[in-house]
Amino acid sequence: MQDRRWWLTAALSGALVVIAGAFAAHALEGQLTPRLAAAFETGVRYQAWHTLALLAVLAWRSSARLPGQRLAMGLWAAGIALFSGSLYAMALSGVTRLGIITPIGGTLMIGGWLALAAAILRAPPRG
Repeated sequence: MQDRRWWLTAALSGALVVIAGAFAAHALEGQLTPRLAAAFETGVRYQAWHTLALLAVLAWRSSARLPGQRLAMGLWAAGIALFSGSLYAMALSGVTRLGIITPIGGTLMIGGWLALAAAILRAPPRG
């Protein structure tokens, strides 16, 4: 299985989404300011959506391997780490300066979507 590491990445990211969401709903309830709670929830939401995107591209790769798919997945994975990771760290530590990292992660996520668009545009037409 050539994409084993990517499948593992998506599976672990999915598990972390559930863990982080449950942690926020139970352990952090009432412990964070509304602003930090919202930041944590935003991190969970963006990680969830990009984990689903990873899974979708991995499924697509099983029938059509295109240049740019792996780049998109790599950018999303890095974006999850920086975007969601910085929001989690900021919310849990209260160090709001960590928020300076968040836009870098967001830019990587956008880059992943643009890489995916480029892969689609370069793909030969089917059927």
